[in-house]
Amino acid sequence: MDTAVVARAIHVAAVVHWIGGVWFVTFVILPAVARIAEPERRIALFEAIEGRFAFQARISTLAAGAAGFWLTWKLDAFDRFLAPRDFWFMHAMVGLWAVFTLVLFVLEPLVLHRWFEARAARDPDGTFRLVLALHRILSAVALVVVAASVAAAHGGW
Repeated sequence: MDTAVVARAIHVAAVVHWIGGVWFVTFVILPAVARIAEPERRIALFEAIEGRFAFQARISTLAAGAAGFWLTWKLDAFDRFLAPRDFWFMHAMVGLWAVFTLVLFVLEPLVLHRWFEARAARDPDGTFRLVLALHRILSAVALVVVAASVAAAHGGW
């Protein structure tokens, strides 16, 4: 089997897991937590759930990035980054991946976790609403990037 086929399958599966998981957390888990728990418990419940998924998302983002890089190398497609008018979706995919990778591997462990705990201690309800809003924004951006990238990669743009 061609390695590009395997890499593409890994890339798509990783993106489905990663973005699908973000959507599940954002539109299923967080609203359920908001309905069943008082504000002080929401934060602890959110951290317990998010912590388990964050580990999985780190693996998925690494797999998506590695497979995407491999595909770009295997298909000799690095020059696409020099033609953003025609291959803007390459920049969009890398940008989305970079944002999530930065959050998962740098900001969350070094900055956001402490900030989140301090803010939640002062205003648990407001912190939970803020986290939900940020998740919704990232989910919407991810949906647009994934859908547009698939369409563009298949000649739809």
